[in-house]
Amino acid sequence: MIRGIRGATTVNENEEDVILKATEELIHEMIRKNAIRPENVAQVIMTVTEDLTATFPAKALRTLRGWTYVPVMCMQEIPVPNSLAKCIRIMMTVETNEKQENIHHVYLEEAVKLRPDLSII
Repeated sequence: MIRGIRGATTVNENEEDVILKATEELIHEMIRKNAIRPENVAQVIMTVTEDLTATFPAKALRTLRGWTYVPVMCMQEIPVPNSLAKCIRIMMTVETNEKQENIHHVYLEEAVKLRPDLSII
């Protein structure tokens, strides 16, 4: 079965190292909570809010061993007024035997506000 696994986090600054560190932390937590293996990932879509322009968050994924051939795409979120600022979102499309209710979506930092119902640690 193919499932989507969501993740999101926020940063305080529009700086490359800050964005990459936060993205890497988010990716590692998504992998850990869902036992994700790169060979089971069809694609990864990453978005950032319009206030994050210092780097592509996909660079963080590219540093992980085994993820070289996983297709990754970055794009900008729709700039909805009053939406969460400095936010990085990830959608992984993964082959898994887990039921939807057993998928662990990961929301860190201020991003817990996006889905408080799924942000239980």
